[in-house]
Amino acid sequence: MFTTVKRVLALAVTAALALGGATACGEKSDDASGAGKKITIGYMAWDEAIAASNLWQHILEDKGYRVQLKNLEAGLVYGGLANGDIDLFLDGWLPLTHASYVEKYGDKLEKLGVWHDDASLSIAVPKYVEGVDSLADLAGKAGTFGGEMIGIEPGAGLTKATQEQVLPQYGLDGSMKLKTSSTPAMLAALDGAIADKKPIVVTLWHPHWAYAKYELKDLTDPKSTLGKAEQINTFGRQGFSEDFPEVAAMLKKFKMDGDQLASLEDLMFNTHKGDEKKAVEEWLKANPDYLATLA
Repeated sequence: MFTTVKRVLALAVTAALALGGATACGEKSDDASGAGKKITIGYMAWDEAIAASNLWQHILEDKGYRVQLKNLEAGLVYGGLANGDIDLFLDGWLPLTHASYVEKYGDKLEKLGVWHDDASLSIAVPKYVEGVDSLADLAGKAGTFGGEMIGIEPGAGLTKATQEQVLPQYGLDGSMKLKTSSTPAMLAALDGAIADKKPIVVTLWHPHWAYAKYELKDLTDPKSTLGKAEQINTFGRQGFSEDFPEVAAMLKKFKMDGDQLASLEDLMFNTHKGDEKKAVEEWLKANPDYLATLA
């Protein structure tokens, strides 16, 4: 009897080990369905990053992948890619905004492609603000804005460029302070000021849905402190293409022009605010041929 019990237990253990091994192999394999495989997408709270990350979560989940989104500051996203905790990042701005991160972590990243090539940093005011058309005008008008420029996350490349280039080169160090917080907080402040027709100056960027919703004026930058047009890149962790060849091939074909991105952002942050999944679904219905471009 004991021999029979031992044989049954041995068979059960062997079967369990075999099943566990098959499951483990299933996690690593990259069959066409993507069943069971997990991909972690890191993103910072820039609206195009939120839009692109939710779009790709939808695309990949439809193929059977398990997708987790992680909202972190840019430096933490790049660090996560470098140490393998994050698989993908869809909002790498080059050659200027994220240059320091790529310089630090570049040898541990895979560049998977450029999906938007006309991005730019900006500092903007509502169009009704008179007498302020250039960054050079701010020094004499700092009091109009209460001595504050409303910024975004402290770790953002836009924040660094504003603190290290814009403020000192335009003589604003003593008269205007950059108030950092978060992108949603900046947008809330912009919305509130415009509703009350009050002056406000904010750090912003193109592409962004705010330019469609509000009448804004980018301040000219004669000293080129914010750089010129940049490219938005997709980065993967080391070994991503080997582990997920199907996904890597799709990401290399990923492109969005300004109109496509603006329409997705408008659905996500205005029409269906707080329901990113519904926004993506509606956008894909309105753009039925888009997925074919990734095949």
